[in-house]
Amino acid sequence: MTMKRMCSALAALSAASFALQASAQEAGPSVTISGFGTAALTSTDTDDAEFIRPNQASGVRKDWRTGVDSNFGIQATMKINDMISLTGQGLVRKDAIDHYRAQAAWAFAKFKVNDEFSVRVGRMGAPIYMISDFRNVGYANTMLRPPAEVYRQVTLDSFDGIDLLYQHSFGDTSLSVQVGTGRADVDQPAQDVEFRKMLLLHVVAENGPFTLRFGRAQADFSVVDNPTLTGLVTTLRTVGLGSVANMMPLNDVKGTFTSVGATMDWKNVVLQAEYAMRRTDTLIVHDTNSWYAMAGYRFGKFLPYYYHGSIKQKSDRSVAGLPTSGPLAPLGAGVNSLAKAALQSSDAIGVRWDFYKSLALKVQVDHIKPKDGPGAFVNYKPGFNESVNVYAVALDFVF
Repeated sequence: MTMKRMCSALAALSAASFALQASAQEAGPSVTISGFGTAALTSTDTDDAEFIRPNQASGVRKDWRTGVDSNFGIQATMKINDMISLTGQGLVRKDAIDHYRAQAAWAFAKFKVNDEFSVRVGRMGAPIYMISDFRNVGYANTMLRPPAEVYRQVTLDSFDGIDLLYQHSFGDTSLSVQVGTGRADVDQPAQDVEFRKMLLLHVVAENGPFTLRFGRAQADFSVVDNPTLTGLVTTLRTVGLGSVANMMPLNDVKGTFTSVGATMDWKNVVLQAEYAMRRTDTLIVHDTNSWYAMAGYRFGKFLPYYYHGSIKQKSDRSVAGLPTSGPLAPLGAGVNSLAKAALQSSDAIGVRWDFYKSLALKVQVDHIKPKDGPGAFVNYKPGFNESVNVYAVALDFVF
């Protein structure tokens, strides 16, 4: 996503939305409704594994499917007066539950203190990434989907709490700062994750075609409703491997996520890059460094682009001293498999065609190379560790 593209999407949303007067009085409350969505088909060149977006329970093989990249969202904002507004957003997609379902993505009240400061209370988008608020709005992004190498590191879309927004212009540079705190509960395949004591910081500076962004998030998180992990930790203590069990706590684990990003939309050149670092105090959620870089060139209404993404593990990928033979060998192998992050790199080419107002057609091909394992693929056959091509075509729209 570029800031110019994001502003274009917001303008299209605003232009296409319609106002419903909640009061007969001219100064009374009003409701603005807008929406977005993506209708997509996705497939791969293998039946040995399934390609997914982050946090999905199942994905796609060779047969073309709609569920991976398709979604639909609708948003309503009620303006009570010049100081107070209410916003809600619903989103329909496939995620940790293997079917489409509706989610309450946003539900917050906003209090405008003055022209520079605002306070929001409720459920807001979590500013984890550069395009956190717009990652599900395909029309607002150049690429068909955010690069998984970075965007699967924290599968958190929103949080419940309070944040403070600050906006100010310093000459030609516009500065936006968001500071928030709260909690979140995230459904994942085979488990849930609870985030508590969250502290969030999001800083964006814009100057003409250039945007710089910094983000920092920290929280105590717990992995719940995962009997496999709970049983593994219990077994390790039972057989005298308590020191190993202590390396994989499941409750109140401290974690941080730090990222920086930049975009440029200058004349016909579009650039975007992001670098992120995840750090935790448990063996089962790995320390990683990940990044991607995208470059595109606009030819009229066509924008061809290329990006490369990669992820590296910074924590150990094995645990010393585990049994490698005898009856406890499978236990040792299981622990070492948990110590390995899903490593891969991606190269993608695509084209975006803005063929009509508020409509964009995208075609993208990804070449994904897992490293030392199956990467981010799921439901894979034993021994899977091969490069996969992913094909997708998507129609993005806003209204």
